[in-house]
Amino acid sequence: MKNKFLLLGIALATLSACKTASSASSTQLVKVKTQKNISINNELKNDEEFVKFIEPYKQKLDKEMNQKISHTNVDLTKQGDNSNLGNLLADYTFEGADEWAKKNLQKNIDAALINIGGIRTTIGKGDIMLKNVFEVMPFENEVVIVKMKGSDLQGLYDYYAKNQVNNPVSHLTIETNNGQLTKTLINGKAVIPTQDYYIATSDYLALGGDNMKFFAQGESIATGIRMRDLFIDYFKKNPEVVVNNDVRLNFIGKK
Repeated sequence: MKNKFLLLGIALATLSACKTASSASSTQLVKVKTQKNISINNELKNDEEFVKFIEPYKQKLDKEMNQKISHTNVDLTKQGDNSNLGNLLADYTFEGADEWAKKNLQKNIDAALINIGGIRTTIGKGDIMLKNVFEVMPFENEVVIVKMKGSDLQGLYDYYAKNQVNNPVSHLTIETNNGQLTKTLINGKAVIPTQDYYIATSDYLALGGDNMKFFAQGESIATGIRMRDLFIDYFKKNPEVVVNNDVRLNFIGKK
């Protein structure tokens, strides 16, 4: 509190000095007493009572986070335009959203799209622990379904042609040659301009994140499903991860 009054005094003194520049003799200097900086490092002692208090909760959390939920025989990475981790999580997004849509909308999901930036790390070969999914997806993003006319999907394809970015997709095929679109398929078929399509994505992207403004052309439907929870459920459903290395994004002549 004393420091707040001290800063206020300095500010008032400065303003006063500006207003009475012609009578500088009336300005008084304020002495500022510096405080000792405390370096936060390993020399700083723990609060033993606090550590003792939280220890049971920490042990419980560690036990939960270190539970095995699946296994992978290969490293799951973000590398390349068709990364195995990206494809896997895009497929999980598609499958989870499709299950929800059939139950709540009596519709099928046509494709899914997520952003590579939302996948924060990789998963090494071996057992997959619960904590690994929290590290991969630390955000509270939710699955959103965007209903779009086929004619409006052109904005999605143009986005990929322009940016040539490896944002993972499921049930979409996008091919470009020197920045020009040469193949655009959804569920293996050409887009019908007058048909409605249901695209699963995250709330972040549905709102225009990563400059995906094309989603604004559609109607967003909230599912209430957290993406991280969805991924955890699907890892548990698949004790052995099946990696999808199929080519979905093919940017020929990419610089």
